[in-house]
Amino acid sequence: MTCYPTMTQLRSVARMAAVALGGLCALASAHAQSADTLKIGIISPMSGPNARYGAFANKGAALAAKEINAAGGVQGKKIELVSGDSQCVPAEGVAATQRMISLEKTPIIIGDVCSSVTLAMQPMVEESRVLLINAASSNPDITYKAGVGGFKWTFRNYPTDEVRAATVLEYSVKTKGFKKFAVLSVDSDYGRGAIKFTKRYLPKYQGAEILSEDYYKDSETDFRAVLSKIRRSGAQAIILYGQADTTPIIARQMLELGLAGKVALVGNGEFNTRTTIAAAPKVMNGAVEAAAWLPEVQAPRSLKFVEEYKKANGGEVPNVHAYTHYDTLFLLAKVIADVKSVKGEDIRNGLVKVKYDSPMGMVSFDDHNQAMLPMVLLEVADEKPAIKSAISSKVDYPAAGK
Repeated sequence: MTCYPTMTQLRSVARMAAVALGGLCALASAHAQSADTLKIGIISPMSGPNARYGAFANKGAALAAKEINAAGGVQGKKIELVSGDSQCVPAEGVAATQRMISLEKTPIIIGDVCSSVTLAMQPMVEESRVLLINAASSNPDITYKAGVGGFKWTFRNYPTDEVRAATVLEYSVKTKGFKKFAVLSVDSDYGRGAIKFTKRYLPKYQGAEILSEDYYKDSETDFRAVLSKIRRSGAQAIILYGQADTTPIIARQMLELGLAGKVALVGNGEFNTRTTIAAAPKVMNGAVEAAAWLPEVQAPRSLKFVEEYKKANGGEVPNVHAYTHYDTLFLLAKVIADVKSVKGEDIRNGLVKVKYDSPMGMVSFDDHNQAMLPMVLLEVADEKPAIKSAISSKVDYPAAGK
């Protein structure tokens, strides 16, 4: 069992740093406006077990900046990206945010992939009046506390775990006919949060139940004991919200233990990637996942992004974080063009009103500064991800408060 910092502790760390920065925010804004470039920070895990996600995020943002700058930039300024390493650790994320604001003078920060880091960043950017737009972390608490929830300077251009969990559960029960589930998720705010919301919606479905509940550390590689327990339990599906590097390991060990075709995977762990499917095709066939984006999305701008990303990165196929950071930079460019300003407060006010036509559909923000945007539901079939539908990701705030 992982010991998590409480929200009070996270706020305390962030607020101490924010107080030290309070006198610097005006200088930061002036610096950004007077320079020939507009600095935008990217805070993500660039080292540690989640570094691959930070790499995708930075590469996606870099491609967007290159394209925007080639088209003339924003308000006559070129975008300059500044990267900070959070290591997916709240204290490191706060330190990176402090450096971003006080040293780099960035009026806008995109971050973090990890929800625990984003939660720790929120009080700090609020005190410093620096715009935080999240493009990757999905804990609903980020949204509950933003906009009318209190943090006016936090926005999120990414779906929440609550919507994802509700969508996956509904499809698993109604379409796939699963009623008996086992939990095997990453031991993090993300993994535990997704299961919390799954449990919230489980009573809607008569007879649906969770037979066992287990969580794994980022560094774990042997799941045979827990998978053997799941096999004995009679579960029809494993609810897995986890890390992409771990999913192939779990799939191979499921194959070893004879679970292929008998127990399905549902949730989110990059089930759709070639690497994951190739690890154990018989296990991955039938896997159900809800995602903010997939390379298989047929929208012309999405397909163009995939091709340009592959060209820029040696044939590497982008993941969802590469896309969402790419698209979030274009969202910001649209807002800056609308408000004709690079001032943080003007951009913040513009985000509240924006109607942005993204490759996934029209994006706007609700009063909690949460983007209302579609997700895709996929099922792996014949060793390929098949998109089943697009789902609206509007958050039900009254339900969230229960």
